[in-house]
Amino acid sequence: MRILQSYMVPKVILKPKREDSLKRYHPWIFSGAIIRTEGRPCHGEVVDVFSSDGEFLGTGHYQESSIAVKILSFEKVAVDGLFFKTTLQKAYAIRKSAGLTQNPITNAYRLVNSEGDHLPGLIIDWYNGVAVVQPQSAGMFNSLIYIPEALQSVYGSELKAVYVKSSQVTPPPTPDRFLYGNAAQAEILETGHRFRVDFIRGQKTGFFLDQRTNRMFAQFYAKDRKVLNAFCYSGAFSVYALNGGAKMVHSVDSSSLAIEWAREHFEMNGITKDMHKECIADVKKFLSGPGEYYDLIILDPPAFAKSHNVTHNALQAYKHINREAFKKLNPGGILFTFTCSQAISREVFRSAVQSAAMESGKSIKVLHHLSQGPDHTCSIFHPEGEYLKGLILVTE
Repeated sequence: MRILQSYMVPKVILKPKREDSLKRYHPWIFSGAIIRTEGRPCHGEVVDVFSSDGEFLGTGHYQESSIAVKILSFEKVAVDGLFFKTTLQKAYAIRKSAGLTQNPITNAYRLVNSEGDHLPGLIIDWYNGVAVVQPQSAGMFNSLIYIPEALQSVYGSELKAVYVKSSQVTPPPTPDRFLYGNAAQAEILETGHRFRVDFIRGQKTGFFLDQRTNRMFAQFYAKDRKVLNAFCYSGAFSVYALNGGAKMVHSVDSSSLAIEWAREHFEMNGITKDMHKECIADVKKFLSGPGEYYDLIILDPPAFAKSHNVTHNALQAYKHINREAFKKLNPGGILFTFTCSQAISREVFRSAVQSAAMESGKSIKVLHHLSQGPDHTCSIFHPEGEYLKGLILVTE
């Protein structure tokens, strides 16, 4: 029988009538909802949460921030190696049901998506044998001791390496490093397209897996169109567009390393040099300056708002780049536009794009609403987990 958390586990006691959100399975407890703690919990420590009248509500990681506890389980459990093995196996089962595991044309996907998989503060991306782990909280950094064995229980001999990127934890407790095995890079297939993931030098875990289904939309709409892929990073949208029959693709990013990766990906996918052109430039200046016109533009910028305190400036930035993109579209042109800012709601983002359309003087219609792929799970009780919002728009 498993040994549950003992009475020595620190306790967090909520103020009266502040347990309602937990009973609706929302996994966050804000510091203002806490009346007291017992046992002096440390930053990153496992705690049990109770209502003011002593009812057990959940077990989670305590942190010294506005979100004081992130719930791991609404049942009383021991947060140990078996807990992580069981939770990762459940996460794998969801990806299996989505057709992402043992898939002959796709061997990269997100295995753990934080709150969406009941592991708030933990990201694990699977790259054809390499698991890249991002602990985004002190509690999950402390839990890294369980991760390699838990991954081995899921993948067995398929697991070649486990690499941890702890740069999201402030301050970073230790340098990024291998927890298991070793690999310089990972070569992956995504719906039949070939990419090489530099998870050591790349942004986040190295590749933006959340856009997989949206790239398939781009492949469909790109046929016979001249395409601009702005904020192109390693050129995945460009590869999809060219394989979909685009007559020309221009890829723009401020990072010379990103452009280097994009060129490598064109070569890996058999794309000839006369079909694409790359440019190292600030995208905002590129869009505002004189230049060519396009039949399809993709705007996938980094998060302009990482907290609610900067949403106004972020919305102005979204409005600016979308307005300038609308101006560079030919009649009948299509715009793919995204925000990956959790702090920006879908409604607010659409409002910013609507303002951009009005200022551009063009009539715009919505073709699709877009979101993250099915491996980037989002609990229906935690709408904040739906961080990626997108629109496909067409000009008249």
